[in-house]
Parts: sequence; structure tokens; C-alpha cells
Amino acid sequence: MMTERRGRVERNSRETQIRCEVRLDAGGEIEVATGLPFLDHMLEQTARYGAFDLRLQGAGDLEVDPHHLMEDAGIVLGQALAQALGDRAGITRFAAAYAPLDESLSRVVLDLGKRPYLSYNLPLRGRIGSLESETLEEWWRAFTVHLGATMHVDLLRGKNRHHMAESAFKALGLALRQAMAVGEGGVPSSKGLLG
Repeated sequence: MMTERRGRVERNSRETQIRCEVRLDAGGEIEVATGLPFLDHMLEQTARYGAFDLRLQGAGDLEVDPHHLMEDAGIVLGQALAQALGDRAGITRFAAAYAPLDESLSRVVLDLGKRPYLSYNLPLRGRIGSLESETLEEWWRAFTVHLGATMHVDLLRGKNRHHMAESAFKALGLALRQAMAVGEGGVPSSKGLLG
């Protein structure tokens, strides 16, 4: 019988206070409240299409800038998923997913092999709601490093900033769902270890 894959991380600093819990192999319960409504919406999409439970509550120094909260939300979600994956034995590891949203189309290709690298090609500038869209890159970078993933995020086409960002987060969820799926046993590496 497979052990339940779950992760729980709490991060408290002078800039942010964030708690995150994930449960893989679930995918029904999603509660996100960071104080940044657009980020909440994106993380909800990722969990929904990633088919994992997500509870993430946070607060931060938004009066200064959303940067700290964006980055730290990426850190805790990445760490929680890494914790839930454990030694990663038996996971599919590699995945690629495309997601359209109206005129926008994004692709996320990832490897959960514990080698952090981000290639981010989502040229967003300007506001999405109250959020400066440039800060989304900080979330992606922190998430990738703390998950221990190689990730390529590409916008293939798009015009509307909301659609472009959301198609990327949906593609992320779909790719995570594939890569985190349990396949054959053993460490998914010709070296016999990850990293």
C-alpha cells in the first residue's frame, strides 16, 4: 500500500507569514488566500489541473511591494510539493503540457529530477488587476528552485495578460499532474539517483 504523499511547510519572516499544505493523489480541496487575489486565482488553477489538494494562507508586507509575498509563496509551495514527493521513487518525472485560454497558448516542460533550472519566456508587462505582472517571474523562479525541477515555461502566443498568465499556470498544473504520477517502481534515473 502506498504511503499518502503530503507536505506541510510554514515560513515566517519579517516580510511574510505563509502556511502551505498539499496532498497529492487527491485533487478536490483547494483554499488559497494570500492577500493577492490574482496569485490566489493562479494557484487555484495549478492545484485544480495538477489534481492535488492545496491549502495556502499567507500575509505579507504588501504596503511595500508584492515581491516578497510572491517569492515566498513560490518557496513554500515548491517545498511542500518536494516534501510530498519524498525520494521521488516511482514518479513519472518528465512531463510536457500545453494549455490554451482563448487567444493565448502556453507550454510547460518539466523534469522533477532535483536539478533546479528555470527558462522563463512569458513576456508579461503591466498590471493584471492590482498586480504588476513582472512579479510573476519571481514566483516561478522560487517555485522551481524549491521544488527541485528543471522547468521551461513558454508563451507560444497571446495578447491578453490575464489569459497569457493563466494559460501558463494551467499548463503547469497539467505538467505536474503527469510528472508526479506514480509509474513503475524505483528511482527514475539511469544514474540510480536524482540530483
